[in-house]
Amino acid sequence: MSDRRLTYREAGRDGLARTGELTTRRGLVRTPAFMPVGTQGTVKGLLPGEVADLGADMILANTYHLSLRPGAEVVAGLGGLHRFMAWDGPILTDSGGFQVFSLAGLRKVDEEGVSFRSHLDGGLLRLTPEEAVRAQENLGSDVMMMLDECPPAGAGRDYLERSLTRDARWAQRALAARTPGGGALMGIVQGGVHADLRRQSVELLGGLEMDGYALGGLSVGEAKEAMMETIAATVPLLPADRPVYLMGVGEPADLVACAGLGVDLFDCVLPTRMARNGTLLTARGRLNIRNARYARDPEPLEEGCTCPACQTYSRAYLRHLFMAKELLAYRLNTLHNLYYILNLMAGLRRAIREGRYQTFARQVLSGLAGDQGEEAA
Repeated sequence: MSDRRLTYREAGRDGLARTGELTTRRGLVRTPAFMPVGTQGTVKGLLPGEVADLGADMILANTYHLSLRPGAEVVAGLGGLHRFMAWDGPILTDSGGFQVFSLAGLRKVDEEGVSFRSHLDGGLLRLTPEEAVRAQENLGSDVMMMLDECPPAGAGRDYLERSLTRDARWAQRALAARTPGGGALMGIVQGGVHADLRRQSVELLGGLEMDGYALGGLSVGEAKEAMMETIAATVPLLPADRPVYLMGVGEPADLVACAGLGVDLFDCVLPTRMARNGTLLTARGRLNIRNARYARDPEPLEEGCTCPACQTYSRAYLRHLFMAKELLAYRLNTLHNLYYILNLMAGLRRAIREGRYQTFARQVLSGLAGDQGEEAA
């Protein structure tokens, strides 16, 4: 019997691109959607209400990091992550699978799960498929991710095949561990950039009643062309009535191109991390606010942008704040970058609904091709 806890309704299609709505237990998510990353239970520097006002329907938090600090059971005792961080909308939680990749020197993978040495104090954290589900249910996640292994780019075929077949076994265990009150659970398709291995992963997971499917193991160092070819080959294999989530991709050009291939959900630290490093996203590419040319520039960061930074402040002021290491710099930069990304997604949804995805994509990509990123002077 089906136990679907996440539903997808398609509202418009233009070629392979589609727009629609995800229904979660805490509300709707308009797709294609970008989820701002709140790894530690916060989108760095912003209030939850500000993130919602920018246009975010759902945010992402991380099971590994919140299990270490303050602890998933602590969060549960305080009413769950939504109450803890004062975010009323849906939350998707990564299971810790990405940390299998990013903290490769601090973990060991076996058939039962993954053992981590904490990057904070060296303490042991053991994640199994069952424990990952339990932790995410303690957090109160609306959309949970199965525990998987995210292999590095260039991993051999034999390794990738062993890993993805183990992931399928882990997916079965994760489903069995989910309680009646738990959130939706998404499977993760692996297989590197090998189309046949991706197909094998889809076939293994397809026999399970997952609420949606993510494409993992991409944007981890492989060539961009190989990434796009892998996405194009894999998305058509997935059930059309389930959401497709591309993990860890956030370059504006990639968001536009991948939405055109039928991807529904995205997440990435790129816009917020770039903001904290003084790189601003605009329709004409990246702008490095550290550049000396902006020291006396009275113009807004981007003409026509209605984010709080552009509506009120000049490039000269934004540069001054950043060079002086004032905390307001990080807030304003983050507000702008997330506004840009979320507004881009809103534009994608409109264009797909109105049957003009190709025109919209050409306009966006043409603007980004003139990337204005400069070296700081």
